[in-house]
Amino acid sequence: MDWKATLDHTNSLLTPFRAEQSDAAKGFRDLHNAALAPGALGTKEKELIALAIGISKQCNDCIGFHVKAAIRAGATRDEIAETINVCVMMNGGPGYMYGVKAMEAYDQLC
Repeated sequence: MDWKATLDHTNSLLTPFRAEQSDAAKGFRDLHNAALAPGALGTKEKELIALAIGISKQCNDCIGFHVKAAIRAGATRDEIAETINVCVMMNGGPGYMYGVKAMEAYDQLC
């Protein structure tokens, strides 16, 4: 999968929706920003949690966006890999399959 192209495509779909549904889009953006702001957990840790949920929910777009954000927040390849290990423990084979997609995304987006 070409992760940059995938995220660009998803953003191209989101842009008109955000314009058409600006109140809902703003609400989601505000929630996103509040949830990922540093607090008792840092943004990096929160992005790794979001990545784990994206893997668990088998959402390629979530995987790509949260890998990219985790990198921006300072996550290393080893931290991504250990996050995937927890997903495999909790989700078995599907966690493994979507986890390796996250590693591929990391390698392409880093």
